[in-house]
Amino acid sequence: MRGPTLRGLTLVVFEAALVAAAIVTAAYLRLGKEVWPTIAEQHGVARILIVTGVLQACLYYADLYNLRLVSDRRELFIRMLQALAAASFALAAIYYWFPGLIIGRGVIGIAAILVISAVLGWRIAFEWVARRVGPRERLLLVGTSPGAVELARELYERHQDLGVEIVGFVDPDPTRVGAPVINPGVIGTIEDIPSIVRARSVDRVVVSLSDARGKLPMDKLLEMKLDGVTFDHLPSVYEEYTGKIAVDNLRPSWLIFSDGFRKSRFLAFCKRAMDVAAAAIGLVIAVPVGALVALSVKLSSPGPVFYSQRRVGLRGKIFTVWKFRTMVADAEAKTGPVWASRSGDPRITAVGGLLRRTRLDELPQLWNILKGDMSLVGPRPERPEFVTDLTQQIPYYGQRHIVRPGLTGWAQVRYTYGASTEDALQKLQYDLYYIKNFSIPLDLYIVFETIKTVVLRKGT
Repeated sequence: MRGPTLRGLTLVVFEAALVAAAIVTAAYLRLGKEVWPTIAEQHGVARILIVTGVLQACLYYADLYNLRLVSDRRELFIRMLQALAAASFALAAIYYWFPGLIIGRGVIGIAAILVISAVLGWRIAFEWVARRVGPRERLLLVGTSPGAVELARELYERHQDLGVEIVGFVDPDPTRVGAPVINPGVIGTIEDIPSIVRARSVDRVVVSLSDARGKLPMDKLLEMKLDGVTFDHLPSVYEEYTGKIAVDNLRPSWLIFSDGFRKSRFLAFCKRAMDVAAAAIGLVIAVPVGALVALSVKLSSPGPVFYSQRRVGLRGKIFTVWKFRTMVADAEAKTGPVWASRSGDPRITAVGGLLRRTRLDELPQLWNILKGDMSLVGPRPERPEFVTDLTQQIPYYGQRHIVRPGLTGWAQVRYTYGASTEDALQKLQYDLYYIKNFSIPLDLYIVFETIKTVVLRKGT
């Protein structure tokens, strides 16, 4: 996902420099020339970096690096104040335990005013420049298959933060030229590709090979390729810009020959070591919290404190997952296994609703991670009754079981809810992306995003 990564990185790096500069300026205004010996001799750089890091962490958890969200100026200002308030409390706690890290009395107050002014100005300038420099990449789509239309729709909805533009569609049928598809429509035929590329400064021509077979003149496309036109496969572009792998019309050959799906022993060892360490530490920390949760579950409704379910794990192995009970006892005694409702599910208790929103009901699964049934990050485990049906209805669904299921996953931080076959398809596309691009940095990013999701109480 090169587009959002580049823009987001630019935003973070420049903002860090602005925050650090605001702190130095505030220290100079408060302390005068004495600030320079303080910075040079009393670990001033480390102090500034701590304040900058804490503030940017609070900006991150206030969702202020969501480029679509911060285009709303009012929302930007409100969330900025919330982030500064959170940073103030965090720094107060740090300074209470480590008073030697204090930059100087009165500096933080001045710095807060400078940071608000600098960051708001930078955000407005960033948005203004991003709108006027034009798209980073211009794409031409070959064919009007459902996959091509879906890609165009997703890119159009996110064109501002992705920095990409769909120039139009081309179709083998000349009678379709001018037909509307999704902003924009069909602008030419296969033979028009070279002239469209030159006239409209197209960077890449995107083709779905599954749709091309028997419909598109491959010899003509090869001739254009040799003449300098850049072609790319639709699933690759879809993956790059959306963070998921399109399952519809996906050919096994793309999975076989594309980059990714590498699992070295060293990487597997690092992931398992991280799982064991996180689960062990988490269980120790969770004991007092878990005791309070267990008491609230027991007092709120009759029934056991814990709830267990059979789930499908690594290579299809069935295991038992544990949770704190969030539904009334024997909730499925009459109906059997059914999808949970997104809202207003009468089976969920009042305490259970709170536990689900805060994810506290998942704490017992740290034991599943320690045992090796699950991982900290991976596709969420599904029930065998649903897996049987979903494997028959959704192609490649069984591939999500080639890795350990996770307490959280890429699908959980990118797709907020799933309680139907369509939702399962969407989440599978994110799961396949995770499996293909697995790395420790990606796992850490998912963990941070999960924490943000819980803090902001997004999803269900």
